Amino acid sequence: MKLAFQLAYKNLVGAGLRTWLNVGVLAFSFIIIIFYNGLIDGWNEQAKYDSIAWEYGNGQLLHTEYDPFDPFTILDGHGVLENEQSKNLTPILLRQASIYPEGRMLSVALKGIDANQTTLELPTASLKNSTAKIPAMMGRNMADAANLKKGDEILLRWRDQGGTFDAAKITVAEIFETNVPTVDGGQIWIPISKMWEMTGLENHATYYVANENFQPKNISDWKYKSQEVLLSDLNEIIAMKKISGSIMYLLLLAIALLAIFDTQVLSVFRRQKEIGTYISLGMTRSQVVGLFTVEGSMYSIFAMILGSIVGIPLFAYLAKIGIGMPQASRDMGIPLAERIFPVFGIQLIVGTILLVVIAATIVSFLPARKISKMNPVLALKGKLQ
Repeated sequence: MKLAFQLAYKNLVGAGLRTWLNVGVLAFSFIIIIFYNGLIDGWNEQAKYDSIAWEYGNGQLLHTEYDPFDPFTILDGHGVLENEQSKNLTPILLRQASIYPEGRMLSVALKGIDANQTTLELPTASLKNSTAKIPAMMGRNMADAANLKKGDEILLRWRDQGGTFDAAKITVAEIFETNVPTVDGGQIWIPISKMWEMTGLENHATYYVANENFQPKNISDWKYKSQEVLLSDLNEIIAMKKISGSIMYLLLLAIALLAIFDTQVLSVFRRQKEIGTYISLGMTRSQVVGLFTVEGSMYSIFAMILGSIVGIPLFAYLAKIGIGMPQASRDMGIPLAERIFPVFGIQLIVGTILLVVIAATIVSFLPARKISKMNPVLALKGKLQ
């Protein structure tokens, strides 16, 4: 085996430019595979972290009559939770409302939240510390859409528990920055105590956000959704992105492997005298097949070395500064940070290396099988069998 590696190394180095062209294409495919999967994994990690920190907590407890995908359930989808675990839950009451910035009307989701909560990263302390009669906070995108800034007053209209319209002015106490559009776009947050007073729905909530101490048991009239359930849509999006990306890098890998396959077919055809010499010197046909297979697989080893020389500094740099995302991409309605920091895990790198090495070995073995059927005498004469 040591002799096979030595001979394969000398043959590849002696081939010159042809070897390095194959190695370059294979190394490029290797880098692209790791880069794309690292980018998707980085987005996945950031999106999950932000969604949990800003919206999901340790899960959500929804009223049985409330469906997040059906706005008609907002009116009746609320209730009072009487449970000893209520101290581990942050109540949120949701109502439909309208605001009137600059003579325009904007429909919004009005959300009341406990100003003393610490489960979510929403800056509810600004609501508690505000001296305004009805303090409110909103995300940057919502503020930009309504052309509002901190300290502005704006007219808000809502419905109370009887369906009667009421209106009052609210004061923008805080405008926060977040990567989670589902707590930003079209939403205004006020203290839930004010919400109860405005709607007459004392102690009611549409849903609760659980902290890490919550145990989902013995709760009637409410449905619990765990982190895994709440993140399932995001996981499906990530999975689809990986599948679509795999088509791209598998095409690149196929091109590189096709070049190796063609090179090995040409080698078997052109180097018949060399093959006959090896057999005449005592090497078995299986050893010669192994030599050509090792020679083909060494393309992948050289590609790993070249890819590491180029990729390690590049990946380290990208993992440190991140990759900027355009604003249009962040408006898709899913958590997406301004900069995504790729995650290049050991599993990803090792898996990619094994994929490239095994694939290169297989495509090198296929044309080398022809050697086992060669007549050594005819091979020494350089004639086809």
